[in-house]
Amino acid sequence: MTDLDDIMLNFSPTSLTLLNAILAIVMFSVALDLKGDDFKRLMRTPKPVVTGLISQFVVLPVLTFLLVLVLQPRASIALGLILVAACPGGNISNFISHRAGGNAALSVSMTGFATVGAILLTPLNIAFWGNLYEPSRAILQATAIDPWQIALTVTLMLILPLILGVLLNRNKPALADRIRRPLQNLSMLIFVAFIVLALAANWAFFLGYAHYVALLVVLHNALALAGGYGTATLAGLSPFDRRAVTIETGIQNSGLGLVLIFGFFGGLGGMAVVAAFWGIWHAISGLALAKVMSRSEATR
Repeated sequence: MTDLDDIMLNFSPTSLTLLNAILAIVMFSVALDLKGDDFKRLMRTPKPVVTGLISQFVVLPVLTFLLVLVLQPRASIALGLILVAACPGGNISNFISHRAGGNAALSVSMTGFATVGAILLTPLNIAFWGNLYEPSRAILQATAIDPWQIALTVTLMLILPLILGVLLNRNKPALADRIRRPLQNLSMLIFVAFIVLALAANWAFFLGYAHYVALLVVLHNALALAGGYGTATLAGLSPFDRRAVTIETGIQNSGLGLVLIFGFFGGLGGMAVVAAFWGIWHAISGLALAKVMSRSEATR
């Protein structure tokens, strides 16, 4: 562990560009489930979405910082946890919410709103919470990340595909219906395969250090799920909406996290291992939770 804060993983600029493109396709496929009317309807009854955004961008970062303060992990690992918590909800959250018997439409809309909010809130949360923890503050100061550059990355990779998907769904609904499911399935398979191949060059390192972050990631993910459930419960949401908020908070866009880590932090070892392990674990925990939730029908 002595060199974990100094190790930079091997990830070529071409691979990073390809990862950006794949994530854009994944976001586009998710946006095909969105319509302009969804946003209008949620603006009339905003409570579930506002609750989800608070859970995502306020409660989860606070819980993450408390976890870091209590356990005092290495600087790069702490910053990896903070960065993942600063990302919007992951794309597979919509699929898992549906499997859990939760409000899948709310989940898709929350992904959309959180993605838009990530332009400002993701770099803000990384800078704010990362600087509060002294060891990770040193990394941020040495890295000198540009919040505007992060915002531009998020916009090009997530917001633009989101807008294009919504426009296609509005103007060519038959085409959107025809390509939605195949594109979602294909894009997720390509994304998972790419991450595995991209990590292959660093596989020995990943396996050598994954066990150091495994417990932290499991605890972090459990806190995220519990935070989402608790926030939704305190807000008085129905069980149907509560399941969506719980899962949306516990499923993070770790792919975006990897893009930011390799694009702005040079592939810093501890951060990359955290984001990569998160990408594996949140799918396992989310599907397991969905299996349990689906045993009973959620009251609407």
